[in-house]
Amino acid sequence: MLAQQWLANTRQVIERIEKTQMPNIRRAAEAMAETIAQDRWVHTFGCGHATLPIEEMYPRIGGFVGFHPMIEIPLSFFTHIVGEMGVHQFVFLERVEGYGQEIMKSYNFDRRDTMWLFSHSGINNVNIDIALEAKKIGMTVVAMGSADEFKDKPTRHSSGKRIFEIADIVVDTCVPAQDASVPLKNHVDRIGPVSTMAFTTVVWMTICTVAEILVERGVKLYIHPSHNVPGDTTARQRLDAALAEYKKRVAGV
Repeated sequence: MLAQQWLANTRQVIERIEKTQMPNIRRAAEAMAETIAQDRWVHTFGCGHATLPIEEMYPRIGGFVGFHPMIEIPLSFFTHIVGEMGVHQFVFLERVEGYGQEIMKSYNFDRRDTMWLFSHSGINNVNIDIALEAKKIGMTVVAMGSADEFKDKPTRHSSGKRIFEIADIVVDTCVPAQDASVPLKNHVDRIGPVSTMAFTTVVWMTICTVAEILVERGVKLYIHPSHNVPGDTTARQRLDAALAEYKKRVAGV
């Protein structure tokens, strides 16, 4: 069954991540923990479906304050498919060199911050712009994507670099370049992409490690609690505390 084939492919990717990427995940988590311990931000950015891991980490039940989502609407909201904000526009925009520089102008950054980037291929211009600008500021840049699969693929950026060559720390998602993993009878293209599952896996492996490091240091985490569990009478107060901490940090930037 194709459902089981997709499940097997996904398991293989997750197992490869566990076997090969734990040291890199630890390095990424240490950099992020250092940033958060200084009341600074781990900024998170991606385009297209690589915004899904960003939405997954905060605000999210089980996430905690310290991660700042940067989601550019024209690079993420293309579910109209055609018409305004359609797929054609998205594919064009993510390849526009200089767009990422303009995005960076809308935020305040500090050299103590970490920039966490998600890109399956690492070759498109907006992500590379963001990485280069973050490096100029002095931030630690963490990139997550299929680095090994794209090491010999040409970049679209005039710098001649992919984000994996710019980043200080790279976590390989171990996903095939094609992403879609299940062949289909009488069709050229495959179905069943696995990159989203890989991204979500490395996100929570990393964030759990960040939490582990910070708790060992005695740092209080402002965790986004579940407010759907009957009988938990303090969930709303804990949620309010987390959002208040987020607002305080935003005001301080």
